[in-house]
Amino acid sequence: MALPSTARIEHRNPAAFIAGQFMFVARLLLMAGSLTAGIILHNIWRLVRQPSPWPRLFLLSVSWTSGIATATTGTRIRRNVFYAANHHSWIDIPVMSGVTGCTFVANDGIESWPLIGWLCKINNTIFVSRENRLSVGDQVDVLRDAMTGDQPVTIFPEGTTHDGSGLLPFKPSLFAALVPPPPGMLVQPVFLTYGRHTPRIAWIGEEKVTENFWRLLSYLKPITATLHFLEPFDPAHYPDRKAISAEVRTRIGSAMEGGGLASRHV
Repeated sequence: MALPSTARIEHRNPAAFIAGQFMFVARLLLMAGSLTAGIILHNIWRLVRQPSPWPRLFLLSVSWTSGIATATTGTRIRRNVFYAANHHSWIDIPVMSGVTGCTFVANDGIESWPLIGWLCKINNTIFVSRENRLSVGDQVDVLRDAMTGDQPVTIFPEGTTHDGSGLLPFKPSLFAALVPPPPGMLVQPVFLTYGRHTPRIAWIGEEKVTENFWRLLSYLKPITATLHFLEPFDPAHYPDRKAISAEVRTRIGSAMEGGGLASRHV
C-alpha cells in the first residue's frame, strides 16, 4: 500500500514502522465495517420513520477505531445549548459529535469530500462559506433555524485548526445568531485537548488530510481526547456577537492555562 509522505512523521524504528502500517490497515477495515453497518441500520431507522442514532454512533466509532478514547469534565448541558470549542483536526468532529450528538457548522469545502461530505449531511451539518462575506447574513439565519432543532449545534470559532499551543483569534460572525438568542438558549464553551498527543493530532499548515489521517491511524500509542465542558452562560446578558465571542475565548483560554479538571471516561 502506498502511504502518503509527510515531514511531520517522526522517525521510527523498522519494527514500529511496520506495526504502524498494520495498525493503519486494521483500523481502516474496522472503520469500513462500522460504516457499512451504520448505513444499513440508519436506512432501516429511516424506513420506519424513527430518529436515527446511527450517524452519531458511527462518528463515535470513528474516534474509537482511530485509537482515541474520550473523557469529559464538567456538567454538559444537553438541550437548548450552543457549543463553541477550540479546534485541532478533522478528528475533533467525530469526538465531539460522538459524545454530545451535536451537529456542526463546517466550511462548505468539506461538503464535496467523498464520503465525509455525505456523512456530514446525514448528521445535519450546516455548511458555510468563510470567504463569501456577502452570505454571512443568510448563514446566520440558517444557523438560527438549526438552533431550534433537536440537535445542539457546535461551532469552532477559530475558523481553522492549530497545534494547541494557544488559541487563535476568534471569528465572531456566527455568534450573531445569538443576538438575540432563542428563549432559554445557553452558550457552553468546550476546551478540547488530546494532552501531550495534541501536536500529533493537529492538522496544520499545508499538510493534506490524507497525510493527517494516515499519521493518526498508524499511531501505536493510546490517546485520550478530553472535553472540558465549561460553565455555560446566558448570551442575552452580552450586548453583541463580539462580546459573546470574547467571553467564550476568555473561558476556553483560562481552561487551557489551568489544564482542566479531573476527567471521567465516556
